[in-house]
Amino acid sequence: MVNIGNEWDGLLKDEFEKDYYLKLRQFLISEYNSRRIFPPMDDIFNALRYTSYSDVKAVILGQDPYHEIGQAHGLCFSVREGVTPPPSLVNIFKEIQDELGITPPKSGELTKWAKSGVLLLNTVLTVREGQANSHKGKGWEQLTDRVIELLNERGQPIVFLLWGRNARDKARLITNPRHLILQCAHPSPLSAHNGFFGCGHFIKANEFLEKNGIEPIDWKL
Repeated sequence: MVNIGNEWDGLLKDEFEKDYYLKLRQFLISEYNSRRIFPPMDDIFNALRYTSYSDVKAVILGQDPYHEIGQAHGLCFSVREGVTPPPSLVNIFKEIQDELGITPPKSGELTKWAKSGVLLLNTVLTVREGQANSHKGKGWEQLTDRVIELLNERGQPIVFLLWGRNARDKARLITNPRHLILQCAHPSPLSAHNGFFGCGHFIKANEFLEKNGIEPIDWKL
């Protein structure tokens, strides 16, 4: 079945045995055998693989993976080395530059953030080529909600960065007053000017971490 390779295996063991997940698994086997699905099967759980439960300092929530060839590799907003950064990611880099003076990188691969404690989690972990939201409502949301609930239970403070309506809907799962929730518009070109630009989230996240005795995140790639 699933082998993430860190604490998440034990924490999610019961989820992976539930009926909804077993049905999702059968659906995915059929999809991967008959269509082009992103990300590649081995990359589905990269967000959890790169950022173990105890290592999470911040959570950025995406919706579902990029759906064009070569882009998705299991981390929300991230694309593989050598792939042109999509518009939403370009806007994320622009906001970081405006807040912190960090020159936008040429690469859109965010693995360094993930290994530094930023859980880059999509709420749906797979998608058909060229069909956004095609795996919505198949069971992934139940699993990723459980991930958020488990993080909510943690004693050490976490920053949750919720951009756009879909991500902000998850604020209801974050009830522990130890944590910080930062919400604003999605970085998409369609909405970034409605509150993402100028949100100050990257500075605010690090200020919160430092205040709680946690090493801040190096947002430079």
